Amino acid sequence: QVQLVESGGGLVQPGGSLRLSCAGSGSIFSFNTMGWYRQAPGKQRELVARITSGGSTNYADSVKGRFAISRGNAKNTVYLQMNSLKPEDTAVYYCNARHLGDYWGKGTLVTVSS
Repeated sequence: QVQLVESGGGLVQPGGSLRLSCAGSGSIFSFNTMGWYRQAPGKQRELVARITSGGSTNYADSVKGRFAISRGNAKNTVYLQMNSLKPEDTAVYYCNARHLGDYWGKGTLVTVSS
């Protein structure tokens, strides 16, 4: 019933920017916490950024100062503004949401390459 759909991934040059979006649908209209994870080729999934319903955020050290997470007014959407992208940011980015459960999108690929 609950579905998360990511969008905004693609190919970008180093130093460029992308904005990822995640929209939730179904019976839950306001998630407690939403966030972004990523999984690079050959590596395990890692937390990139997370935001609570109250607006509190936390970021991985590797993206601090470059990425910014935010939520939509409906509280079932989340965005990730990615600036100054580096090749090591290349990964599949997954949207995550929690509300008496743990929900995941199927991912959107971000490739940073010159």
